[in-house]
Amino acid sequence: MEIGNVKLKSKFTLAPMAGFTDVGFRSLCAKFGAGLTTTEMVSLKGLLYNNADTKNLLVFENNEQPKSVQIFLREPELVKQVFEKEFLQPFDIIDINMGCPVPKIVKEGMGSALMKEPDVAKKVIEAVVKHSKKPVTVKFRSGFDFSNINAVDFAKMCEDSGASAVCVHGRTREQMYSGKADWNIIAEVVKAVSIPVLGNGDVTNKIEADKMINETGCSGVAIGRGALGKPWIFSELNGNDINVNIVDVIKEHYKILCKYENHKIVLLNMRKHLASYISNVRGAKQLRQQLTTSNDINEIFFLLEKVFTN
Repeated sequence: MEIGNVKLKSKFTLAPMAGFTDVGFRSLCAKFGAGLTTTEMVSLKGLLYNNADTKNLLVFENNEQPKSVQIFLREPELVKQVFEKEFLQPFDIIDINMGCPVPKIVKEGMGSALMKEPDVAKKVIEAVVKHSKKPVTVKFRSGFDFSNINAVDFAKMCEDSGASAVCVHGRTREQMYSGKADWNIIAEVVKAVSIPVLGNGDVTNKIEADKMINETGCSGVAIGRGALGKPWIFSELNGNDINVNIVDVIKEHYKILCKYENHKIVLLNMRKHLASYISNVRGAKQLRQQLTTSNDINEIFFLLEKVFTN
């Protein structure tokens, strides 16, 4: 699969997820065969003002090849100023978030709110395409709500504005992450545009991934929540047999994050990942409480070794 002039390693990619697709998790997904990794959402305005927390989201590991950065914005006039700087140069693809359902993002007219203002969205995409030397992609939803399902027209607009590919989440903003993703919308988008379309929503294993491709005709599948606590899912999706030591995976995740933050901050950030890694373990609720209240990484590893050995 190719996006512009960028050839992906696989048609199964890691979808960006705020708070989860940190550098450690992305690196693990790349190691296990993700065709493309994408950062958490990065505020273009934050980069303009040299915000330290925003810049920290741009760190990456060398095995993330190729890699994409996801930006969110509303004001096209910001684009030129930011792209004149070097922040985004290391990335192979620029992805624009127009699907985030979080209230504080929507309230500011960004994320999925832009699906209600396609004229504004068009200007944003055109500005990024104009000032970026990299392929530009757009991620959005089926619509803002069930009364405004406009993914097909929105995808056409993206293509007309110069986007090299789109990723369609089969839920509305109103649904957030509940209910069922509508793959029919993804199929309609595939028929309506000539650029690659990645499908997203309700894929947690190879059977579902292959089914999405067969039913929608999408070029690839972006895996989000289905990869949480299971970065090796990409090996499975690519048809490879794999024997995983989960504790070793968690230790590697922790070790990578410690290259960029002190261990106390890493430990806090790892807690949500730990909850995902142990979600299918018997007694997960009690174990989660132990893991998320411990401030000793050696104790955490001891508990994990004990659980997974048994």
